[in-house]
Amino acid sequence: METSIWLLAYFACVLPTGSFVRTKIDTTENLLDTEAHNSPAQRWSMQVPAEVSAAAGDAAVLPCTFTHPHRHYDGPLTAIWRAGEPYAGPQVFRCAVARGSELCQTALSLHGRFRLLGNPRRNDLSLRVERLALTDDRRYFCRVEFAGDVHDRYESRHGVRLHVTAAPRIVNISVLPGQAHAFRALCTAEGEPPPALAWSGPALGDGSTAAPSLGQGHSHLVTAELPALTHDGRYTCTATNSLGRSEASVYLFRFHGASGVCMVTLLLGALGLKALLLLGVLAAGAARRRPEHPDTPDIPRPQAQESNYENLNQMNPRSPPAAVCSP
Repeated sequence: METSIWLLAYFACVLPTGSFVRTKIDTTENLLDTEAHNSPAQRWSMQVPAEVSAAAGDAAVLPCTFTHPHRHYDGPLTAIWRAGEPYAGPQVFRCAVARGSELCQTALSLHGRFRLLGNPRRNDLSLRVERLALTDDRRYFCRVEFAGDVHDRYESRHGVRLHVTAAPRIVNISVLPGQAHAFRALCTAEGEPPPALAWSGPALGDGSTAAPSLGQGHSHLVTAELPALTHDGRYTCTATNSLGRSEASVYLFRFHGASGVCMVTLLLGALGLKALLLLGVLAAGAARRRPEHPDTPDIPRPQAQESNYENLNQMNPRSPPAAVCSP
């Protein structure tokens, strides 16, 4: 009898416990489904590589794929790419897809060099960048927007870095006046990796490395200065990185030991010589344009008539002689 009472008590305790556990599991699953529908941003995601590298002048592809919380979405959507920073950076590309369509109509393509390769309907926002320049070396962020709820949009937070490489190129070399009637030379080059600059010239040897300074806001620009040029001659700036080499030259010539009077005399003499040459050229041109007048032949003059009778006789040789009356 006691054994039966204990068995009944055991079943009475176990059955309610099992019912409670099952109810707790069902309740938890329902809560997860509700949170997913109420906060779809938890199921948004974007996959982009950390970096894409390409050479200047070539093209590069920036991959970007995404997932969204909808099992099927056929409404309007917009694909956007930004540069520099997420959410607030300037847009370089934007296109829109109409409801039920897979064609993304381009609304913005900076300088016409950005083109969508992926299909947003298939969760692909990959972008192609044409004619790369060193100024394109930055970070890019892809974004997709579904029409409707404010939560139906997502943008990559870290983005993909586009690394543009280039052989060195000297963009400027010049000689400028310095202090105490001295001269200084400047050389600016661009490249990625940033090139090393070296000067060579009179009293500098075959290669004198100058301390370079990076251009403000442009990490691919490097400038090197020769603070004092003490000798006349040719000064050469050489830029080198792992992709190549470039060089350019500038010349410095100064007058030595000439007084002010001699300098003025030299300049006046040069101007006078130029004036004489100019006058000679003008005189020669005027002589060539003068027309030549040929000699006028002599025109015989008619002889004076001696008498009217003789003239009439010459005009009528066959007429009979006139009668002469003798006294």
